[in-house]
Amino acid sequence: MALKQWLQRGGHWIKQAMPGYCAFCLAPALAGRGWCATCLDELPWNLHACRQCGDPVSHGESLCGYCLIDPPAFSTTQAGLLYQGAIKQLVHDFKFHASPRAGMLLAELMLLTPPDKLGDAFLPVPMTPMHARFRGFNQSHWLAERLNRQLGTPMVSARRIKNAPSQRTLNRRQRAANLTGAFVFEAPPPAHLLIIDDVVTTGSTGHALARAALDAGAKRVDIWAAARTPLGKD
Repeated sequence: MALKQWLQRGGHWIKQAMPGYCAFCLAPALAGRGWCATCLDELPWNLHACRQCGDPVSHGESLCGYCLIDPPAFSTTQAGLLYQGAIKQLVHDFKFHASPRAGMLLAELMLLTPPDKLGDAFLPVPMTPMHARFRGFNQSHWLAERLNRQLGTPMVSARRIKNAPSQRTLNRRQRAANLTGAFVFEAPPPAHLLIIDDVVTTGSTGHALARAALDAGAKRVDIWAAARTPLGKD
């Protein structure tokens, strides 16, 4: 009920929440956390997911139809939450309003469901300089830095060289074409990279970045994201 009320109010409570209080309902938070037990339980957890792309699958299945037919260049995806409800609002506040509290909550939620292997280095999804200036910050790099401070895993970078249209309005096929040849590495990457991102939608960005990393010498690339958009849903 608390999350439903928060969403009805447009998610604005997060801007009022103080340390020690739940960012969703303003009740006392769990010790050292930004949420209460009730709101944590009500979040849209991604409980049964394709191990490769993170899309929800039926209980007992390990791969979705897309990954069985046309597997991406990355090996696994860890996305503990679905891009729905309160998490969608949280990502929106972080991504489009540069809310540091929203970003901290997303990083803390990611740490509740970490991947089995952290790899040799974190790789945030790069932006073009023009896109970075327009947005004001790179949300993937922000999350990677936060996770780096918590876990000590080093960070590496790639460069985006293709100034393509935004992915937000494109379908799966268009997203893949939009990102062909978009990323390059100026130095050979470590053997095992973990791409850090806020949301995985179709996996096209992760595929293009992983393909560039493998071509540059990496042996394995995985993805760790805060949330996964179920295919066919907003």
